[in-house]
Amino acid sequence: MASDPLYINNRITIAGWELTEQFVLAGGPGGQNVNKVSTAVQLFFSILGSPALNDRVKQNAAKLAGKRLSKEGVLMIEANRFRSQERNREDARERLKELILKAAEPPPPPRRKTKPTKGSVERRLKEKSGRSEVKKMRGRPGGD
Repeated sequence: MASDPLYINNRITIAGWELTEQFVLAGGPGGQNVNKVSTAVQLFFSILGSPALNDRVKQNAAKLAGKRLSKEGVLMIEANRFRSQERNREDARERLKELILKAAEPPPPPRRKTKPTKGSVERRLKEKSGRSEVKKMRGRPGGD
C-alpha cells in the first residue's frame, strides 16, 4: 500500500516512493491481539525533500506539523486508533492528506482598514460623557 501514490487534489500527488511505513506494537484495547500483532502504523514523509510540493506548501506544512517534524524535515504520523493494521494504514494516509490540504489552502485576503462611522463616534463620545457625569456625582457634595 505504501507503494501506491497518494492523491491529495488535482494538482498534488505524492508518489509511493516518497512514503515509508513502519509497523509497531500498539497499546490500548485489543487483548492478546495487541501483544502479538504490530497494528500501529508510523508513516514517514519528507516534507522538505518532496518534489510534489511547492515551497509555500512545504513551509506551511512544516508549521502545521509542529513536533511531528524532525530536524531533517521528515514528518512522522503515528496511527493506532484502530485494531487492524489496514485501517490504521488508511488513517495515517488520510491524516497526511488533510495536513497537506490545509497547508495548500490559499492565504487569507489582507485585512482592509476601515474607519468608524460618524454616528458610532458620536455615540461613543456621548456614552463617555454620560459615564463622566455619573462618576462626578459620586464625589462629595460641594458646600457653597
